[in-house]
Amino acid sequence: MSLTSAATLATLDRTGPRRITDLAAVEGVTQPAMTALVRVMEESSLVERRGDASDKRVTLVCLTEAGASYVRTRRQAGIHAFERLIGELTGDEVGALVAALPALKHLAELESQDREGPKQ
Repeated sequence: MSLTSAATLATLDRTGPRRITDLAAVEGVTQPAMTALVRVMEESSLVERRGDASDKRVTLVCLTEAGASYVRTRRQAGIHAFERLIGELTGDEVGALVAALPALKHLAELESQDREGPKQ
């Protein structure tokens, strides 16, 4: 799976259903590229398109259970990789990481706000 596909699934997991144009903007790709990507993920049963109850003209891309499961599995694999690597650090290095956590959390929040763009 491409990084853009994985990032798109993660965005849908974090933010819920989105328009293709919104996903394209968030992921930094063109609308036609996102349309093609969504089609491939749809064929893999990772996402589905649904109508928007508030505007019948709009189609939203939604994460399926298979897509949500994929995102959870990738996140868990990342967690295990970090646990293993952190286990190889010295006590001082672990302490430095712990001290940096508030700044890292703030950076993640800023990045998330930037990637999500305007709310629907």
